[in-house]
Amino acid sequence: MANFGLSRLAVVSPYAPPWREARSAVGAPALLQGARETESLAKAVADCTLAVGTGTLTYRKPEQPVVSLPALAPVIASELARGGRVALVFGPENHGLSREDLSYCQLLMEIPTDPGQPSMNLGQAVAVSLYELVARDLATPPETGSVPESPGAPPASGDLDILAELVEQVMQAADYSPRSMQQANRHDLRLLLRRLVFNRNDMRRILRLFRRILWKLHRTGEHDAGTR
Repeated sequence: MANFGLSRLAVVSPYAPPWREARSAVGAPALLQGARETESLAKAVADCTLAVGTGTLTYRKPEQPVVSLPALAPVIASELARGGRVALVFGPENHGLSREDLSYCQLLMEIPTDPGQPSMNLGQAVAVSLYELVARDLATPPETGSVPESPGAPPASGDLDILAELVEQVMQAADYSPRSMQQANRHDLRLLLRRLVFNRNDMRRILRLFRRILWKLHRTGEHDAGTR
């Protein structure tokens, strides 16, 4: 990241505290010291409007659109231009991103490698990806507050999670499906919301709509319980 002029690093559940003092990160101690540590990917990308997961299609069936690395720069540039914030998400060295991790991503990015060797070392994958983006004149993402927020801007990932939780509460109040299906419904809903194209104004209207539905369902349930 330091090689290519990027500094906003978030690390999810690192294995041990000494990672901030990695001796192999020559010339980048400030980047490691300033990195944000979170316990979940959801929190790491909560303020982002576009999360791009990385991985190979060799061992997985994608549940979101797939974009090749050479085609990614224009997508990111477009998102930044409309006031969004972008995260490029890499998984652990040993197994990459899980299906659950990718449910927080709008896109899956694949590095075009030789079919005979689709897997890449994590450090190499990061370096290749950042070089490609920088080489295509993609500007460094603006710092927080440098792009004014607009009601017409896309909702952040954390906002989508708030909406997903509310919709799930409505589904439960309506007895939509058995309890055994709740985890699968949650996963599918998270993906669905990230496929939709709407802005912050739309988000507020949808939240009001589902809050009203949830209030109505609770009132109906209370009335039914009182008449028995």
